[in-house]
Amino acid sequence: MLNVAILISGRGSNMQALVRESQKENAPFRVVCVLSNKADAAGLAWAQEQGIHTVVVPHKDFNKDRQAFEQVINEKLQECGAQLVCLAGFMRLLTPWFVQQWRDRFINIHPSLLPAFPGLDVQQKAIDYGAKLSGCTVHFVREEMDHGPIIAQAAVPVLPEDTAETLAARILKCEHQIYPQAVNWIAQNRVSIINEKVFIADAKAPQSLTNPCAE
Repeated sequence: MLNVAILISGRGSNMQALVRESQKENAPFRVVCVLSNKADAAGLAWAQEQGIHTVVVPHKDFNKDRQAFEQVINEKLQECGAQLVCLAGFMRLLTPWFVQQWRDRFINIHPSLLPAFPGLDVQQKAIDYGAKLSGCTVHFVREEMDHGPIIAQAAVPVLPEDTAETLAARILKCEHQIYPQAVNWIAQNRVSIINEKVFIADAKAPQSLTNPCAE
């Protein structure tokens, strides 16, 4: 059983998807902690209702000392026995120090088909660029923002009438599918990283690294 910690800053819809997956019979992982940098993050109350341990580490308490902030987070994660850390809308850029502490045990989901459109406002960027496909990516976290070995991706068509909001809503449905799948694969010891590329043991194409979500 893999112990998973989830970092959030808001409602944590991907956190909820991971928790629901962990509550299924024979799930290979459990969520041992939900941590936020904001005491008023809506996802904390939901996690507490599920009986999950929650922690608040306000970044504003550290006078812009990012490493001191991250050291406290690291201590809290160790205290709860976390073996894998999942970012789920955690709106703080973490330093290379923290990334190295959890290297290959630290994953993120991003609402684009990386390496395209890292950063913020990615749905509008895809529309403005004229992209025909967008989607989402689960990847291992590396020092550079929105980079790292890709575990899973889901493709979503960009429709002529799309706004950033409608495209984001369709992508979010796919996020809720592939993030739990990726954590399951890791918990089942099926994920290997070789030369910064991810390989999934016993995965059946095309579901191995892609999961198209057209609707």
